[in-house]
Amino acid sequence: MDTTLAVRARGITKCFGDVVALDCIDLDVAQGQIHGLVGPNGAGKTTLLGLLLGLAVADNGRLEILGTPVGRALAAPDAVAGFVDGPGLYPSLTARQNLAALAALRSHDARTAGIDDALDQVGLVDVADDRVRGFSLGMRQRLGLAAALLTKPRLLVLDEPSNGLDPAGKKHVHGVLTRLATEGTTAVLSSHRMDDLEALCTEVTILATGRVVFSGPLSKLSAENGELDYRLRTSDPEAARRLILDTPGVRIVDGSDAGARQDTEVVVVRALVPALDELVAGLVRAGIAVRELAPVVSPLEAAFLALTEQQESNR
Repeated sequence: MDTTLAVRARGITKCFGDVVALDCIDLDVAQGQIHGLVGPNGAGKTTLLGLLLGLAVADNGRLEILGTPVGRALAAPDAVAGFVDGPGLYPSLTARQNLAALAALRSHDARTAGIDDALDQVGLVDVADDRVRGFSLGMRQRLGLAAALLTKPRLLVLDEPSNGLDPAGKKHVHGVLTRLATEGTTAVLSSHRMDDLEALCTEVTILATGRVVFSGPLSKLSAENGELDYRLRTSDPEAARRLILDTPGVRIVDGSDAGARQDTEVVVVRALVPALDELVAGLVRAGIAVRELAPVVSPLEAAFLALTEQQESNR
């Protein structure tokens, strides 16, 4: 077993009747890494998260969590915590009472200090004594994260942790997860929000129809992408357009006549990353300031669409 890996899965298969939810899944998640799990609805993400949390067991294959082989028992190691399909909370209890009850169920010390610390980490101290039935979806998600943090886990497994969060709440949760990762905690996150995963994760795994279609660093995913469309805003749009026409491997795709006079400051170009780098270098040499350069569709989203559509067409 590899003790540098928080999760090591080989050939994991899980079926529900005639439905194959996971089909020979291999997965490596390094300790201290925030690992993203992406896939369309029905791809097997929730099933895989459930296996990591001990909510289900695989039919075939080998799974190791924090260096320990997972057997047939429906129980997660003490150092693993999280939630799938939203956190399980008691609406009639307050936030503080929920955490106390969960700590007692887990046979952990329910001291006030530990509960207050968990609430403080997720920014819910001010509503600690409010009943959960009045909480918004985002507040419930944050309370679910607080519940997971009670046990000071070494592996966090979270399903859509940013669901329902406003920008301030999302920033807070992202800060918590980033800090935990720097302290050595591993996190596996499932999300449909590509921007969240790109902001948080060093590696991602893309699932489609129960199979892994990509697993690795985001940088590798970007490098393997084909041409992408980018929004380009400069200090001199006309000069920038002329330079684009003279840069090999870059073309304008915003539907306008590239040779006509343009009043807009934004142009959409299509290019591979090396050609785009040449364009930026050319703009700098020409004294044209680059005020915005961003993909129209993120590299992760582009790869997700391409890989999952290809998998569906091969079925």
